[in-house]
Amino acid sequence: MAIREKSKEKRNALLKATLNLVNNNGFHDAPMSKIAKMANVSPATIYIYFENKQDLINQLYLELKISYTKQAFKDYSENMPVKKAFEFIWYNIADYKLKQVEEAWFLSQCDNTTMIDEVSVQEGLKHLQPLLDLWERGQKEGIIKDVSPYILYAYAINPLAFLMNMQKRGLYQINQESLEQAFQSAWDSIRI
Repeated sequence: MAIREKSKEKRNALLKATLNLVNNNGFHDAPMSKIAKMANVSPATIYIYFENKQDLINQLYLELKISYTKQAFKDYSENMPVKKAFEFIWYNIADYKLKQVEEAWFLSQCDNTTMIDEVSVQEGLKHLQPLLDLWERGQKEGIIKDVSPYILYAYAINPLAFLMNMQKRGLYQINQESLEQAFQSAWDSIRI
């Protein structure tokens, strides 16, 4: 049992080191040797847990995407009216981004680069299905614009990531009023 725990600890240390290095140095300046050193393991140990750097990055992305979507849909019910449901999910996402800053920063980078392979991107999108289903229901009910879910996400969710990134850089401070304004802007951008 102790061996299994130790293995989980090493894997988690590698994921945490990768998150830190990619966030602070970028994907290309996060070599396996630095990841190993930061995780306090030998470089060869990485390959016990991951096939290569791409596999390591993809697995980190998927684990964080699952964590993100669990928070986004926490206590969500498909029976909620469309606007109320969207507001509920949107504020859950904001809460994640405000409290899980490093994880949200990494996911934001992944959304804006090609560092995640297409298979992992598609797997990550599956976890957003409740939001996609909500938008589809809203379109059928004539509440949400009949456009691609990519456009809906770009206008309703990505601006939140932008604000979080500006706060992380010290250029903007999010408070309750600005959060309410951001939500209203998100809703106005997708509603009919």
